[in-house]
Amino acid sequence: MATDQKTTADQTALALLKEELGQYLGAQVKHLARKAGDKLADTKDHLADAAEERGGALPKIGSRLLHGESPTGAVVKEKAQEVTSGVAGKVKEAVSGGGADEGDQSADTKATNIVEMIDVGVPLRTAYDHWTEYESFSRFTKGVREASRGDEATSEWTVKIGPSTRKWKATVREQVPDDRIVWTSEGSQGTTQGAVSFHEIAPTLTRIILVVVYYPSGIVEKTGNVWRAQGRRMRLDFKNFQRYVTFAGEEVEGWRGEIRDGEVVRTHEAAIAEEEEDEEEEGQEEEEEAEEGEEEEE
Repeated sequence: MATDQKTTADQTALALLKEELGQYLGAQVKHLARKAGDKLADTKDHLADAAEERGGALPKIGSRLLHGESPTGAVVKEKAQEVTSGVAGKVKEAVSGGGADEGDQSADTKATNIVEMIDVGVPLRTAYDHWTEYESFSRFTKGVREASRGDEATSEWTVKIGPSTRKWKATVREQVPDDRIVWTSEGSQGTTQGAVSFHEIAPTLTRIILVVVYYPSGIVEKTGNVWRAQGRRMRLDFKNFQRYVTFAGEEVEGWRGEIRDGEVVRTHEAAIAEEEEDEEEEGQEEEEEAEEGEEEEE
């Protein structure tokens, strides 16, 4: 009799356990189904947003899906590509000083965009002064055959790229000592817009960032532009500048003038005179402080 009661109690407990387990599993299944539905809805929203923001993106996402990529991965990769294209456009706009509607030069000609950075183991002023010594570029670069300064804001360049030789006239639009130089250049084979900036990383380490947009003109130049010959030549000579300045033992004066909006607002001679006056004033202040210190000791 006692055995029968025990068996009945065990069966009741087992039935309750099965019921509880069934309810738990059912709840988990519903939870997973709801999460799956939410993910599908999110994917749908991402696809819809991509289609609204950029009509050309949806076919690209579809192509990625056909090649076996997950919906979320396809959207993320396509968005990343759009961001990269946008950053490149902003860099180009910053150099040119306007958007794509201004000039419309890039609409007819495929431009070469060059963005390079080097670190040179010299003080900021030394790196900047060497850059302004245009006439010496032919000594250490392979591309520059001759460079001469016309006046304080213009210079003439003869450059050899591959088998051909090009001539340009460059005009400085903005030049701030130890900071940046912005210029444009024109020639029969094309035009350029460029900017170089100087950044002190440490007292004897300077970072130089170069941004150039080159627009070829003529069949020969456009063909050369397909192979990016101009960009390769400029990158190599940028590294040659790094090597030359790093090991150059001689001091150079450079050009210390200032240019704003294409106009010289301070000449080189005026800048040097101001620096000498500042040095004299600093020297006098140091002497006065030293004399005051001696008097206090007495």
